[in-house]
Amino acid sequence: MNYTRITSKLSRRLTRFALVLAGVAATVTGCKESYLKPEPLSLYEPGLTFSTRSGLDAAMAICDRHIRSYWTYFQYVDLSLPISTEYMFTELAVASKTDDGNIFADIATRLTPTDMPERVPYFWDETYNGIKYANTVISFIDNVPGLTDAVKNEYRGRALFHRSFRYLSLCFQFKDVPLVTKILQVPKLNYKTTKREAILKMITADMEKAVEWVPNQAQMTLTGMVNKAACRHLLIKCYLATGQFDKAIEQADLLINSSGYSLMQANFGNDVRPYATTWPVTRNVIWDLHRPENKAISANKETILVMPNRINTDMGIKMNSMRNWLPFMDYANTKAPDGKQALRYFATSNSNFRAQYDYVHTYGRGIAHIRPTWFAQKSLWYVNGKDDTGDLRHSSAAGNWMRMDSLKYNDPTSTYYGQKIRLRNTNGSYFTDDTIRCWFDWPHYKYYVEDPNETQNVNEANHRGGAGDWYLFRLAETYLLRAEAKFYKGDIAGATADVNMIRQRAKCTQLYTTVSIGDIMNERARELNMEEWRFTELSRVSYCLALSGKPDEAGVTYSVDNLAQNSYWYQRIQRYSEFYNKGKVTVRNRSYTMAPNNISWPIPQSAINANGGNKLRQNVGYSGYDATVSMWENWEDAVADEDKQ
Repeated sequence: MNYTRITSKLSRRLTRFALVLAGVAATVTGCKESYLKPEPLSLYEPGLTFSTRSGLDAAMAICDRHIRSYWTYFQYVDLSLPISTEYMFTELAVASKTDDGNIFADIATRLTPTDMPERVPYFWDETYNGIKYANTVISFIDNVPGLTDAVKNEYRGRALFHRSFRYLSLCFQFKDVPLVTKILQVPKLNYKTTKREAILKMITADMEKAVEWVPNQAQMTLTGMVNKAACRHLLIKCYLATGQFDKAIEQADLLINSSGYSLMQANFGNDVRPYATTWPVTRNVIWDLHRPENKAISANKETILVMPNRINTDMGIKMNSMRNWLPFMDYANTKAPDGKQALRYFATSNSNFRAQYDYVHTYGRGIAHIRPTWFAQKSLWYVNGKDDTGDLRHSSAAGNWMRMDSLKYNDPTSTYYGQKIRLRNTNGSYFTDDTIRCWFDWPHYKYYVEDPNETQNVNEANHRGGAGDWYLFRLAETYLLRAEAKFYKGDIAGATADVNMIRQRAKCTQLYTTVSIGDIMNERARELNMEEWRFTELSRVSYCLALSGKPDEAGVTYSVDNLAQNSYWYQRIQRYSEFYNKGKVTVRNRSYTMAPNNISWPIPQSAINANGGNKLRQNVGYSGYDATVSMWENWEDAVADEDKQ
């Protein structure tokens, strides 16, 4: 049974409880004096609402559903997804919607506590909302009669997972943040910032409990709920972040060798290869692994935790993945040599429709909210100085990777109809006036998510991407986390073997003889595109690398106390992105820039203003930074202070 079924039944209750949850806690995201007025803000009493197991199930379901929102943000999905913002802060992608006068390119000067474009505020607000939902379960679990201690601990363990997942993210997006661990009876307006190191210590201890309390997936009848393996996977990241590398390896060994999971090595599950007339896919394990229809099935032994997301159900929220991440291919100013529009999208009912050039349904109608860098498209795939053409993740021959020059002019009125499209003329001039937004390659196997409502409508010339199950954690990442831990410990042979396991599964012809931290992070980029929170992981790895004292691939070492001035994250931006800080690309009179201190995003000024009783610590390099603002040095003091007004 899939978790979608139970959460669909709870949908009405979820909506109602979401309103309750919004009122039962005041977090640092803001509090108004109106909260203190006698008029009730909710007709529901939390003490009664969460006094039954069904109430706890609904709150737990909100926690599960909420994580998915970072990929399926339900507002303005034609314009941005939160996960896209993560990638704008990395060496792999940049903002590319060039018709946006406020395009988020000049990050170094644009990102401030009062101007936080794209979905940066979403990561603050909604992450604290997720913490609130988890705290609700923890705060009210003892109010539910008839539950054994073991069952209560299962709920606690899952809630601790959700809270720890979010705090780990906050620590490596925003650094030092307020610690909120309970539901308060009255608003609190005098939080203090808690040091990142203290929060990391707390969530590590919490995840040790969660690993003990939460059952294995094999003991559960539902897929999509937090399980023991997911807790163990998150604990590995916590151990890495606290410098406990031996413990990280130990937990990864257990997850890889003794938990019933394994890398998928051959074709499996549903054979989903539509529109083969336009773009044939040779069935392969990478393609099958990333079909939404295969991510939650029992045959998939690699899935640790999946986020169910089914179209035309109460749990189905469109990702619009192709809309956001594919090039703007039907741009009117991308021309054939005869001046006709290069690529056209035709509805099935249109007289110009031809099945062999059905690009709208086969790939989707993109607007390129973000675009990959040259590094992500090309350089990343060179290993040992060679382009690894065998790598299924980058294989156009297999049908997994889409290249612009594989497309053909499809306007029947063009004299170039049926010929491969070209970017440049023989004299070197471009056939488009927008190479940023309209011309790049992409991983078709990752981004293609069908929306049957659009593809089955014969009059529809859009295909933006439907709702589909998405991975939160899978075993491939566990191998790469273990490789990282082994690297920090100096076990380069062990780290190399783990990275090569992932490469061998992808049918790579080039294997590593030795790996650097750069090789490990490159493999994460190849394997976990749009699964990992790339910026957050690079920030975490920058911190871990500094803790370890090990050099990066260029021989540079780093200091934990100096990451705002120089970090591995920033060095990767400098080395591999052709956009940021190169002065070569300008869009809308904005240059692509990134600053070293952007490794920590600014604490929103709105949160600082709302917390009138104390001053929250702003991060280095942003307006309002003050090194004298005090912080909690340990989490126990922060928790003890929560009940003080």
